[in-house]
Amino acid sequence: MELLTMWSLIGFLLAAYAVIANDSVQTLGTWMASNNERFNYKVLWAAASAVLLYTLWYGWYMNGGDISYGRLNKIPFQEVQWYHAAAPAILVLLTRMGVPVSTSFLVLSVFASTFVLEKMLMKSIMGYGVAAAFAYAVWFAIHKYFGKWYDETQPVSENNKKFWRVAQWVATGGLWFTWLSHDIANIAVFLPRAIPIDLMVFISIVFIAGLFFMFREKGGKIQKIVLEKHNTRYVRSATLIDLFYWLCLYFFKELNDIPMSTTWVFVGLLAGRELAMATYFGKKKTKSVFPLVAKDFGKMMVGLGASVALVLLIHYVINPQ
Repeated sequence: MELLTMWSLIGFLLAAYAVIANDSVQTLGTWMASNNERFNYKVLWAAASAVLLYTLWYGWYMNGGDISYGRLNKIPFQEVQWYHAAAPAILVLLTRMGVPVSTSFLVLSVFASTFVLEKMLMKSIMGYGVAAAFAYAVWFAIHKYFGKWYDETQPVSENNKKFWRVAQWVATGGLWFTWLSHDIANIAVFLPRAIPIDLMVFISIVFIAGLFFMFREKGGKIQKIVLEKHNTRYVRSATLIDLFYWLCLYFFKELNDIPMSTTWVFVGLLAGRELAMATYFGKKKTKSVFPLVAKDFGKMMVGLGASVALVLLIHYVINPQ
């Protein structure tokens, strides 16, 4: 614990809150939306916490005390200053306003070189495009060839309900692990690369407490991005969203160790899904979905603009090299 300076502790706590409150809804939002009426939030919190603790301690054990899963290989450790801690503070503010900000851009950019930031941006843009195209093709094919089977308005047998419920929990668990092993770097950047066991216990407690608050708040304002999309409260839709987001995220996670914006991948996936359904169901639906997609994209640009402005301010004004 003595390894934490004042600014690294402040930055860590702010980043932990912001990442859990802002980004974790990407992976757990549809799961919460479709299970809130069936399960008490404490049950959902306990299940998510179990995966969280496994991910943290597995990464710590397998990587010699480094919980970032290699995401910080291109971002060497540096002493945390006040301007580093300012990044998650801005993120907390935007989170409370309901803006789906890219935590990777806003937090990691103040530690990374402009070269790494450029690589992060290019990978994130590719992530948005690939996820949108993939989702469009998948959901258009689902409605075209499996429309009757997938129709949420039709009653579902008890056996099918059990199948979808189990499938959803498995898909969400895999997605939650994959997402954590990528985005935990946004918090670990404030910590020493080799974390002692007493600090790991403290980190675990903070994470679990933050997760409890997020579940009690039912996702907060960011959850609206999930709820305003078509049928996300239904278990079949939620399962498929989690499954295909998991596949997209796993692909980019394994592609290289450059961090990226998982927010962009998630928003791209939802955009492709909405456009696919709008295309299939007619022009009237298509016109109504474009403002929704544009609004989400505009919010992402706000976060990107804040990230770029902050990194330029730090690299060329506050701490020029």
